[in-house]
Amino acid sequence: MAELNPFKIAQAQLDEATEILGYDKGTRDLLRWPKRELVVHIPVRMDSGEVKVFEAYRVQYNDALGPTKGGLRFHPAETVDTVRALAAWMTWKTAVVDIPLGGGKGGVVCNPKEMSEGELERLARAYMRAVGHFIGPDVDVPAPDVYTTPQIMAWMADEYAVMRGYNVPGVITGKPIPVGGSLGRHDATARGGIFCVREAAVALGIDPKTATYAVQGFGNAGQYGATLYQEILGGGKLIAASDSRGGVISKAGMDPAKLVEHKLSTGKVENFGGTEPISNEDLLELDVDILFPSALENAITDKNAAKVKAKIICELANGPTTPEADKILQEKGCFVIPDFLANAGGVTVSYFEQVQNNMNFYWTIEEVYERLDKKMTDAFHAVYEMHKAKKVNMRVAAYLVAVSRVAEAMKLRGWV
Repeated sequence: MAELNPFKIAQAQLDEATEILGYDKGTRDLLRWPKRELVVHIPVRMDSGEVKVFEAYRVQYNDALGPTKGGLRFHPAETVDTVRALAAWMTWKTAVVDIPLGGGKGGVVCNPKEMSEGELERLARAYMRAVGHFIGPDVDVPAPDVYTTPQIMAWMADEYAVMRGYNVPGVITGKPIPVGGSLGRHDATARGGIFCVREAAVALGIDPKTATYAVQGFGNAGQYGATLYQEILGGGKLIAASDSRGGVISKAGMDPAKLVEHKLSTGKVENFGGTEPISNEDLLELDVDILFPSALENAITDKNAAKVKAKIICELANGPTTPEADKILQEKGCFVIPDFLANAGGVTVSYFEQVQNNMNFYWTIEEVYERLDKKMTDAFHAVYEMHKAKKVNMRVAAYLVAVSRVAEAMKLRGWV
C-alpha cells in the first residue's frame, strides 16, 4: 500500500514541520531527499559452492551537521525506500540529540536466519569491499541494526583495515569491546528510551513505579527496555510482550529478566510460565500505562490507532506509527515519545564510540551512562518545551527542533 511506504511517511512528517517553519521551496526540497545513494550487487559464495548475488544499499541523507551515521540492516524485506526513510530519521535523530553528525543508513536484502556464520562473514566483508570507497570515519559511519551484530561490525571494520592497510577503528561503531567498541552500547537504545519515559512520567504526573507496561517486539531493544524499566525506574509491572512468533500476557505481571532468559533459551516468548498467549495486534490495544513498540515499521496505523489505550507510547522501533495514526493518537490524548527521540540512545553512544576511537582513550561505563542520561534528558526537554510552545504533538515538536538545526547548518554552509 502506497500510504505505508516508509519514505513517503518520512517525507510527509518532514513536510508538516517545514510548513510550520515556513521554509522556502529550495530548502524544503533539499531536506526531502537524500544527498547521496549507492546501490550495489554483491556476489557471495555460499557453503553449497553456489554464488549468490545480494542487492544492497547505502544512503547518505544529509551531512550539513557532520559525517553521516546510521545502521546497516540484513533483512529479506529491505528496500531502497526503507533505507531512505531510515537515513532521513537518522538525520533528525542526530540533530535532536545535538550531536555533530548527519544521517545515513544501509541495508542488504538477505535472510540471515537462513545463513551460516561463514556465509554471513563473507557477505559482511563483500559489502564492505563494495561500499568501502563510499564511507569512512569522516564521511559515513555504519553501525549495527536489525539482524546485524557486533561480530558483523568487527568483520567489516577488519575488511576496511585490509583495504586501507592499517586499522581505522572509527569507520564502524557497535564493535565488540576488544576491537574499539564502547562500553554501554549494547543497551543504549533502550536505556535512552527509559530516560525519556522517566521525564515524560514526571511531566504527565504518572508514577512509573506503579505503572503497567507492554513491549511489542522482544528483540534487543525490547528486552533491554523491559529490564531497564524496572532497574532505572524502580518498579512497574510488565503485563505483556511479543515477538515475531507471538506474544504472552499476564495481568499479574512477569519478571522481565526471566522472560529474557526464556526468550534467549527458546528463541521465542511463547510458553513462558504463568502466561496466556496474545497476538501482536491485541498487545498494541492493551489498557496499559506505557507501550513500547519495539519491532518494525507501521505497527500502529489508522486501522488500530483508535483502539490503542496506552497513556505513553515510547517508540523504540523506527517508524512504528503512520502519520494517519499519529493524528488519531493525538486526538485521543496519547503522549507519543517519537522514534527519533525515544531510540536516539543508540546513535548517541555510537557517537561516544567514535569520540573514544578518535582519542584512543576509553571511558568507564558510568561515564558513558552519565553522558547518555544528560544528552537524552536535554533532548527530551528541548522537544517537550517546543511541544508546549507550538501546541503540536511530540513528533512534530521533535521535527521542529531537529529540522531547524539541520536547516540552519545548511544555510550557514551556503547550500540554500
